[in-house]
Amino acid sequence: MALVKLNNRGVRSATTFGSITGLGSMTFIKKLTASSSATVSFVDGTSDVVLDDTYKEYLFTFKNIHPSAEASFGINFSIDSGSNYNVAKTTTSFYAYHNEADSATTLSYRTAYDLAQGTGSSPLGGDTMSTSNDECGDGFLHLFNPSSTTFVKHFISRFTPHYPAFAMDGFTAGYGNTTSAIDAVQFSMSSGNIDAGDICLYGIN
Repeated sequence: MALVKLNNRGVRSATTFGSITGLGSMTFIKKLTASSSATVSFVDGTSDVVLDDTYKEYLFTFKNIHPSAEASFGINFSIDSGSNYNVAKTTTSFYAYHNEADSATTLSYRTAYDLAQGTGSSPLGGDTMSTSNDECGDGFLHLFNPSSTTFVKHFISRFTPHYPAFAMDGFTAGYGNTTSAIDAVQFSMSSGNIDAGDICLYGIN
């Protein structure tokens, strides 16, 4: 009897363990490390960055993002190789939090963190981050088929910004409202610099 594997690309079968082929895989592309950086940018064709039709999905991971000022972490897109980061975006954002004292909890939509055809940076995580030495933010963002010249560019993100004595879980999703190919992605803080942290880019088959 054949084994059957179901994933997001359909059904695969095999007659023995270990012989399933054609499944999606994740390929590391580039890591950028912030050090008092105003922005961190991934530009297709620059410094070994691939952000084109090689992959239909791209994953960014955020590790130990630390701000220089109390601010939110955000993303923007370019369709002209980074000359301008001003793609119109419509987004939605909500978050949950719980404090160390077990005295405050919430699950809330964040109107202040959504965009309606906004061209500025889209906040990720639903709240600001603090600058204390032991605090940082971590998470990920999926960008779908940025090289399409037919459809808008959807993205989804989950980010955990740390604020003093609070565990936070922020969700952001939306789309870049352009049918031009997105060929550059930029991360920044709403105020100050990205003091430290790693952002890695992967391509997903």
